[in-house]
Amino acid sequence: MNREQRNRSGRQIQASTLFIFVGLALVVGFIGGTRKNELLALVGPLVGYSVDENYIDLSSVERTFATLKDNFDGDLDKEKLIEGASKGLTAAAGDNYTVYMDKEEARKFNDDLRGDVGAGIGAEIGMRNDVPTVIRPLKDNPAIKAGILAGDVVVEVNGVSTGGKTVDQVTSEIRGEAGTSVRLKILRNKEFKDFNVTREKINNPSVELNISGDIAILKVSRFDSESGSLAKKYAREIKDKGINKMILDLRGNGGGYVTAARDIASLWLEKNSLVVVEKSGNQVKEEVRAGSDNSLKGVKTIVLSDSGSASASEIVIGALKDNKVATILGEQSFGKGSVQQPIEINNGSLLKVTIARWYTPSGANITNEGIKPDVVLEMTVEDINAGRDPQLDGAKKELSN
Repeated sequence: MNREQRNRSGRQIQASTLFIFVGLALVVGFIGGTRKNELLALVGPLVGYSVDENYIDLSSVERTFATLKDNFDGDLDKEKLIEGASKGLTAAAGDNYTVYMDKEEARKFNDDLRGDVGAGIGAEIGMRNDVPTVIRPLKDNPAIKAGILAGDVVVEVNGVSTGGKTVDQVTSEIRGEAGTSVRLKILRNKEFKDFNVTREKINNPSVELNISGDIAILKVSRFDSESGSLAKKYAREIKDKGINKMILDLRGNGGGYVTAARDIASLWLEKNSLVVVEKSGNQVKEEVRAGSDNSLKGVKTIVLSDSGSASASEIVIGALKDNKVATILGEQSFGKGSVQQPIEINNGSLLKVTIARWYTPSGANITNEGIKPDVVLEMTVEDINAGRDPQLDGAKKELSN
């Protein structure tokens, strides 16, 4: 082949490539979304066109839906199918704390963070051995009246298995409108028991103060939008009364807002003391430091912890322990060392996604490890159901020494 023939051949190839690319552009111009990306993924490499690296091929999901629609003997709810696909996609990330919530779950989640626990059965529920378990039924509330006990494993809610669900999802399903009932299947001592419990409006403030002799007992049940201001109010009351011994009870507290944890930990710390460090990968996102209200600085303090103390609770426990301003008594905490951010997706649905890991002031990430107490003292299910509290008694004894 002479030079003129080679040049002519090269021009023909260039022209063909140009024709293909122009033709591709024209076709793509009439196609949108997933179909466009599928086409580009197929023929793009042929013409040197790269596809967005964030593109995910959902054609198999569409084929699954088409096959299901063509063959399923029954009615299909498209909205439920889309919700199911979103939940499955999120679950496949492999992180128990990255969760997709539908509109109803998102509403209840936001109510919790605002401190509006609504109507429920009045029981603290947490994960024990990876299953949702009653930590303690609250006094004079529907759960205890119905005969539900600490240690009961929640197997089903309204006939639907709790397997694979987070504690947030299980508690969301248990809650509802006051006056309505919820059916629970409970596993107790290898036997299944069924309960039908009528929901009631639960009065369970996030922070409560009790004075026992010369000891102040501050119970923080969750870190919601009101917890910081309530704790500060009670801290000033403790200071005004001249009380110099106290117990901070974080047992069964599954967490909440990092800002609330910072506000409460600050009460014992010097201003600007390190409370917690958030990292994404190896990069520091934020150093959270103590504020200026340290009303409880110098007050001899015991912090009560158990395996239900998680997340924001562990931030407080770690900050007070590492800064050596309190003694931790009870059981090893849960071990949740990650930070989640709720992001609204559409139509009220929500994605709660892990955005960072957090580290105590000493540099420890407690994921799956928890924080070991300075003084180990267990409380059994039998203690709870008999109304005994050896941990609280032990804390009072420590403060009296």
